[in-house]
Amino acid sequence: MGNNHTGVRSTVGLRDVVRALPGLARDMPGIVRNVGALLTSPDSKRSVGLVFQEAAHRHPDQCFVRFEGRDYSYGEANTIVNRYASVLVGYGVQRGDVVGIMLTNRPETLLLILATVKLGATAGMLNHHQRADVLAHSIGLLRSRVLVVGSECRAAVDELRALSTVVVAAEDLEQASHSVSADDPEVCAEITAAERAFLVFTSGTTGLPKASVMSHQRWSKSFAGFGGAGVRLRARDTLYCCLPLYHNNALTVALSSVLAGDATLALGRKFSASRFWPDLIGNQATAFVYVGELCRYLLNQPAEATDRRHQVRVMVGNGLRPELWDAFRERFGVRRIVEFYGASEVPLAFINIFNADKTAGFGALPYAVVEYDNETGRASRGPDGRLRRVGRGKVGLLLSKITARTPFDSYTDEEAGEQKLVRDAFEAGDVWFDTGDLVLDQGLNHIAFVDRLGDTFRWKGENVATTEVEAVIAAEDTIDQAAVYGVAIPGADGKAGMAAVTLRQGACFDGAGLAQRLYQRLPFYAVPLFICVVDELEQTSTFRSRKVELRKAGYSSEVDGRLYVLEGRDNGYIDAYDGYATEVAEGKRPQP
Repeated sequence: MGNNHTGVRSTVGLRDVVRALPGLARDMPGIVRNVGALLTSPDSKRSVGLVFQEAAHRHPDQCFVRFEGRDYSYGEANTIVNRYASVLVGYGVQRGDVVGIMLTNRPETLLLILATVKLGATAGMLNHHQRADVLAHSIGLLRSRVLVVGSECRAAVDELRALSTVVVAAEDLEQASHSVSADDPEVCAEITAAERAFLVFTSGTTGLPKASVMSHQRWSKSFAGFGGAGVRLRARDTLYCCLPLYHNNALTVALSSVLAGDATLALGRKFSASRFWPDLIGNQATAFVYVGELCRYLLNQPAEATDRRHQVRVMVGNGLRPELWDAFRERFGVRRIVEFYGASEVPLAFINIFNADKTAGFGALPYAVVEYDNETGRASRGPDGRLRRVGRGKVGLLLSKITARTPFDSYTDEEAGEQKLVRDAFEAGDVWFDTGDLVLDQGLNHIAFVDRLGDTFRWKGENVATTEVEAVIAAEDTIDQAAVYGVAIPGADGKAGMAAVTLRQGACFDGAGLAQRLYQRLPFYAVPLFICVVDELEQTSTFRSRKVELRKAGYSSEVDGRLYVLEGRDNGYIDAYDGYATEVAEGKRPQP
C-alpha cells in the first residue's frame, strides 16, 4: 500500500463485532466442530494427509476437486492419492524425506502433494516461474529424494546443470500408478503435528529464495482459523482457486477451508480477468480465494452481466486495498470479505472473522506493533534498550511472539531464520519474529496492512528480493553496480521493480539484451519495470540511506539519470515516456 495509508480505517469498534454476531451464530456448529484444531499440540497425531483421508472415508461420493468440467469425488481422489504414494515409495521416498514438486495448477499437482504428506514426507513446492540459477538454488535447498516435474516445466529443469536428485516425469508417475496398491498408507496415522508438511519458497531480505517450513501443526491452526472460524464453508459450497498451488493462499488457506467445511475445491489453471466470473459461474462456485492485485484487475474490466450472475457469498485473501473495498463489494455483490494477514514463515495470522470493513482482521495470538527506524527497517530501542509499542490508530512494525504454542518453524537455512528474530525486546529472554511489515493498530486486536519494509517488495502477488535481482543485473558485462528497490504506481497493487545502475567504463546500455537475459534468469514478476542509468551509486555503510533517496525519487522527473522502461520481452527497455505508469496500472505494459 505504500507509506501513504489513506483510506485505511484507523480503528475497529464494538459495533463491528455486534453486527457480525448473527452470522457467527448461524455458522457456530462448523466453528465448534473445527475449533479444536487451534489447540493441536506438536505431538498429536494430526496431519494434512489424515484430515483429507478421514474426509474421504466420511463422504466418499462428495465432490472434492472440480477442474475444467471434470469432477473428482473424495473417494476417487483418495484412491489416486494412495496410488501416487505407492509409486513414490517405489522411488525410495520415506517418512522425513522431501519430494520436490514442479507442476502448474491441475488436479495431479494437488493429489501428488497429498500423496507426499500421507507418507510423512515433505512437499517441496517449487515456483514454476523460476529459471536458471534461482531455480537451481531452490532445488538445492530442498535436498529432495525425488523431483517430480510436469511436462510443462521440463524445459526449465533440463536447462540446469547436473542435479543431485532423481528427476521423475509426472506423466511417468501417473502411468505407473495404474498398477500399484490403492490402500491407505499405514504411516499416515502415525504422523505427528510437529513434522514438516510443506516447504514454501519466500523471497526474503537476504538474497535468494528461502524455503519456509509449514508444519502440520501450523496447517491445522489454519484449518481452524481460516476454515472453521473465518471462511466457514459448508458441504454444499464450492471454493474457486486460480492462484498457484505453490502459493500458501492456495495450499494452506484454500485447501484447509475446503476440508474444514467438507466442501469442493474448483481449481483454475491460471487467473484470467476476462474469464474469472464465467469460470466461477461454470464451476458453481460460492466462494473464491484472492490476492489484492486480482481484485483490481477485475474492477478494471468492463462491466458485464456476469458481474452479478454468480452465487459467490464469501471471498478470502489478502491485499484488497481499502480504496477498492467498497467498490468491489458494490459492483460484484459479495457479502462477506474475509481479508487476512499472514505469511509462509510468520507464526501468527489475522482474519476478518467479524466481516468488518477495511481491516486484515482479528488476531488471537500474541503480537506487538512497535516503533521502527525507517532507514534500517528494524525495530527501534529506547534508552532502556527495550522496544516501544505504538498506540491505537498508529502505524508500526509488526512483531510476532515466539512461544511453545506459537513456534517459529524457521527456514531450511537456520542462519537466515535467526536474522528474523528480535531478542530481549520487552523483557530479558523474550523472542519475537520480525515480519518486516508495517501495520496500523486498529484496536480490538485488529490490524490493517500498510507497507513492506526492508529489501523485499511485493509485485504481482509475489515477494521480490532486491538482492536476488541485483545479483542478476550486476552479472551483466556492461553493468558495474546495481541498486534495486520497489516503487509505487498509482492504481496498481504492490510496488514495481526499479533499478539504478552504473555502466562499466566505455559501455553502452543495451535495453533489449538486458531484458532478454533478465527474463531468462528471473521470474517474470521480478524483472524491473524501470531502469535508471546513473553516474554513481553510494554503497557500504551509507547504501541503505541512498536507497531511501532513490525510492523517494522513483521514476519522477526528480530522478537523477537517464530513465528506461520495460516495453516487453521483445523490445526490452526503451526510453521512458509519459503515460507509462498508467499503462502499467491498466495492465497494458509490459507486453507479455
